[in-house]
Amino acid sequence: MTENTEMIHAVGRRKSASARVHMKPGTGKITVNKRTFEDYFITAAQRGLVCQPLVITGLTADFDIVATIDGGGVIGQAGALRHGIARALEKYKAELRPVLKAAGLLTRDSREKERKKPGRPGARKRFQFSKR
Repeated sequence: MTENTEMIHAVGRRKSASARVHMKPGTGKITVNKRTFEDYFITAAQRGLVCQPLVITGLTADFDIVATIDGGGVIGQAGALRHGIARALEKYKAELRPVLKAAGLLTRDSREKERKKPGRPGARKRFQFSKR
């Protein structure tokens, strides 16, 4: 694809979280679920995780991002948003793909929570064995 000046849409996923990302050229403002970026992601580690694709490509202050995130916990949502932003940047400029791919940002982390099995306290944990 070529460079676009209109809105770019992408979806990112991690665990059970799903993020719909709408990106357009702007000043670097990020809004998540109608809240400010700093208000939604409280810790610096979460914010750093989300901004990773923008920092690696050097486009931190070039886009306004509006994201809607559903499901999962805060870390899963941050990972989903990171994946969505990376996919949107790839749609914006195809030349960024090798940089994003080398950093592992375009690969969806497919690890999901394993379901609880019947007759066990968890997915793999077993009750304590008693010989007598």
